[in-house]
Amino acid sequence: MSENRKWVQGSSSIAGISLPNRTKCPLCNELFSDPKILPCLHTFCRGCIQQLEPLSVLGSAGRHSEATSWLQDQSPLSLLCPVCDTEVNLPPGGVRALTTDHLAVNEVLLERLTKEDLGLLCDLCNEGKAERRCNRCRASMCEFCCQAHRRQKKTASHAVILLKDMKGCSRIVKPIHCSAHPSEELWLFCEVCDRPVCRDCVVGEHREHVYDFTSNIIHKHGDYMRELLKCTQPHMGALEWVLHEIENVSKALEERVKTIALEVQNFAAGYIRAVEEHRDELLKHLDEIKLQKETALHLQKVQLEQLLADMRTGVDFTEQLLANGSDLEILMTKRVVISRLRRLNKIDYSVHAVTDDGIGFYPQERAGQYHGYEMFGAIVTNT
Repeated sequence: MSENRKWVQGSSSIAGISLPNRTKCPLCNELFSDPKILPCLHTFCRGCIQQLEPLSVLGSAGRHSEATSWLQDQSPLSLLCPVCDTEVNLPPGGVRALTTDHLAVNEVLLERLTKEDLGLLCDLCNEGKAERRCNRCRASMCEFCCQAHRRQKKTASHAVILLKDMKGCSRIVKPIHCSAHPSEELWLFCEVCDRPVCRDCVVGEHREHVYDFTSNIIHKHGDYMRELLKCTQPHMGALEWVLHEIENVSKALEERVKTIALEVQNFAAGYIRAVEEHRDELLKHLDEIKLQKETALHLQKVQLEQLLADMRTGVDFTEQLLANGSDLEILMTKRVVISRLRRLNKIDYSVHAVTDDGIGFYPQERAGQYHGYEMFGAIVTNT
């Protein structure tokens, strides 16, 4: 699972399937800001997507590499969706080139319209608080821009209504403008490039392409999407049935395991009692061996520690005498020092432990019968 998934909040669930909130970003849990649709059809704020760690990036030299950071001179090639963990490829233009979720934009408009504390900015000046709306221009306006809208000859006849009178509306359509020509709305569709275009586009970059009004060709593309939808919907039913079947098998498996486990426990109960008795005998024997070895080691340790202390005393005293004593002091003390050092050097001691950890358990060794069950396993020591 991607670590990003733990950020995801604010989604509802029906029959165990997570449904997205149409007004809030699953990452920041705030109202959508410039919502973009990933190829897996999950929507996030553009800024939130740009904060995600890319799986791979295209460096300034055009070289494809694994991503450890997203630098300013690098364009992300792919991301991991925080909701479904799907690796999605980004278009050449990066996050900005992702399709805008205009349905989410409209839902956010309705949300802001319903909750007065959120408020709407004027679509014309982007500064004043929107108070009215021209349905013909599909624009929300502040009072100042509304007055200017009424004074213009081209828009003087447009009906303008108060936003507070629209709170019962189920949908507010915001005009979609061309990214290349921001003052122009997208009314046309280029069949060659397979994307909406504006009036200025068809007299420029798309002048030799086949195009038509969106209202004239929507049936063709809409019908194709409906056909794909018809092909996809049966898969949902099949998947739901399989998931239900998996749930049933899981429950049956759990019950079967309980039954077999009980049979095993009943079968093993008698044998376990015999094994436990044999185990106790083995552990008792092991403790006896341990006590013998520990006693021998402890005695050797005490003797050697005392010998080491005597050696250290002799060495320290002699070194101090030779380093700091006068000639006369050394000569006066040498007899007792030499006597002690000679005696220490004559003491015999072993440079190895008197015993070792040589204890073995042989599980294949026959150990006789306990309560009618043949037992195996014996402990053997080399001392």
